[in-house]
This record gives sequence, structure tokens and C-alpha cells, in this order.
Amino acid sequence: MLQEVLSEYGFDFKHLNIETINNGLINKTWLVHNGSNSYILQKINHHIFKDPDAIAFNVRKIDNYLKQHHPNYLFVAPVKTLVQQEMKYIDKDGYYRLLPFVHNSKTIKTVATTEQAYEAAKKFGEFTMLLSGFPAEELKITLPDFHNLSLRYNQFCEALINGNTERIPPAEDAINFIRQNKNIVEEYERILKNKSFKKRVTHHDTKISNVLFSAEDKGICVIDLDTVMPGYFISDVGDMFRTYLSPASEEEKDFSKIEIREDYFKAIWDGYMSEMNGVLTDEEKAHFIYAGKFMIYMQAMRFLTDHLNNDSYYGASYSNHNFIRACNQITLLKSLMEKENDLCKIIGLPLL
Repeated sequence: MLQEVLSEYGFDFKHLNIETINNGLINKTWLVHNGSNSYILQKINHHIFKDPDAIAFNVRKIDNYLKQHHPNYLFVAPVKTLVQQEMKYIDKDGYYRLLPFVHNSKTIKTVATTEQAYEAAKKFGEFTMLLSGFPAEELKITLPDFHNLSLRYNQFCEALINGNTERIPPAEDAINFIRQNKNIVEEYERILKNKSFKKRVTHHDTKISNVLFSAEDKGICVIDLDTVMPGYFISDVGDMFRTYLSPASEEEKDFSKIEIREDYFKAIWDGYMSEMNGVLTDEEKAHFIYAGKFMIYMQAMRFLTDHLNNDSYYGASYSNHNFIRACNQITLLKSLMEKENDLCKIIGLPLL
């Protein structure tokens, strides 16, 4: 199959060296060496991204805008096929795209230093800042309702009614926590009506592995643009909180390892605001910490909902996997809420 795909780019398969980078749950990825040139080949998961052409459309629009307005910015746009297609569809197999490999770059799986957190936050902020003049409404929605917190809460309520009733009693404390903090949903709904909050070009998946770094741990550019859509800044900042602040990942079973690292929080603020300070409104800035509550609460709720629905979305590698994930994120959210006053003081913001 790869031979058929790569021939569309004019490559002679006999002279290629192909390495598997990642065959994860979302996209499959290979590193392709063609003499002195290297490329990243990806297969788009069209079961998750049901309209891959929307991804290609968005990337093309953003690429054209950046070339015109910010030509020095490194934007990793797809290599076109011989017939000038940004993606190649292979019948009964799916969609593929080829990207230039950025030499002397690396990705990082887990945030290890405050400097890395700062650089990543800065790069995601820079991406949105440079596109602040772009009409975000022209972008297509690649994942409908991806960060629609109201919908996620309704799905949670439906799972309580239609899900596995045997799983409800052991999850009672987690269920009650979600219900008791519905004010996070209500604040989100107020944001939707607040003209001070602007829909911007938003990445929506700001884990650190979606930034390319130099050997010296300096940020180069953001990658993995499948989820780039119109959105609110709380999605990007919130996901950084969720994945950078604690040394423990969402898979950690020992909840005593979960903590909010204040120095990493400050690094996210400093990095992101170094680019976005002149773009965000005062009211948006006042919701900086809320962004973390928004995203962590939503992910905790999604894991818990999936647990009640017999792991139909995320799947499970062991018994109660999604329940453990949900409790992990609830623990993280509780830690953030406990430290909220201190975090506000660190960045000089009033407590909401």
C-alpha cells in the first residue's frame, strides 16, 4: 500500500528507506528517506476525522495566509502529489499525506523542564497570534463539537440513564463531583455569549509532542494541524495545563504523584502571553486559570462517561481503565482548584 501511495509523489520505491514512527490510535506515521531528503508520511484516521478534505482545506488556507503575511514563519505544509493533491486517497484504505521532515528537529513526549513548557506555550501562542488577522470562521470544522462542554455534560447525563447501571454505585463519588462542579459548564455557556471572547484559529491539541524542538530545546514550530479549527483560547491553554502541570500523566494509577507545579504554571503563562498579551482581551486573560478547569473537567467527564458506556469510545486496556483515568483527572482538577488563589497571585490576576 505504501508503494502505491509514494508512487503518487514520483518516488521510486526501490530507493526509499521507510521507518515506522508511530502506529497509534489516531494516525499512523512513517519516516521516509529518499536520498538526502526525508519526509513524514501519515495515514489519516478517517474514522475519527470523517472529512479529511476539511483538514486539507484548513491547512491550505492557513499556509496561503502565512506565506502572504508572515513569510518567515516555518509552516510545515503537505507536499503535493504529481497531480497537485494535498492528500492521496487509496480506495478501501484511506487518506495519506506527505510532509517535509524538518531537519535537526525533535519531538518531546513528556514535559521535563519549565523551559520546555515555556517554549511550547510560546509556540502555540505565536501560532494563534500570527493568525489573529485570519478570518477564523472561514475554517472548516474537522471534529464537530470537539470541545463543546455543554454537549459533553449532556452525554454524561445520558450515560447515567442509559449506561451500565452496575458501574454507577462504585463511581458515585466521581459522579457527584462532576455534578457538584457544573458551574464550570455554566461559565462556559456564559463565555459563548460574551463578546469579549473571540473565536480564533485554535490548535485544540496542545500536548508538547505537537511542537518541534531544536537540539537545544528551543521551540521551532507547531505541528499536527488536524484539529485546527475556530475556537476559544481556553482550549489551547487548558490542554497545556492538563498535560504540562503535573509530572503524572492521565494514565497514572498512583494519584499521590499528581500535583500542580507552580513553576510550570508560570512558564505556561510567560510563554503564551509573550505572544498573546496584545491579542487577548482583559476578560479573556481573567479566565486564564479557568481554561485549566474547563479542559481537565471535560476530560474527567469524558473518561467517566465512557466508563459508564462500557468503554465504547476510548476502549480499555484493563478493568476500570477509564474509571481510573477519570479519577486521575478529578484529582488533578481538585489540585488546581485548591491552588487557584495562589496561582492568581503568581500572575497578578483577581480570583474569578
